[in-house]
Amino acid sequence: MGNQVGRNIHTLRKQQGLTQEQLADSVKVSFQAVSKWENGNSLPNAIKLSIL
Repeated sequence: MGNQVGRNIHTLRKQQGLTQEQLADSVKVSFQAVSKWENGNSLPNAIKLSIL
């Protein structure tokens, strides 16, 4: 499950032309958190998912 979420975040971020840092800034997390999401090492909480 986490891996599919990460792939979706990565794909959508790239489609928007955003870096991990830009996405992180927009949802108020670190760029390391975005990296972990995209690599399937963690998942964003429900509040962050609703912002994405």
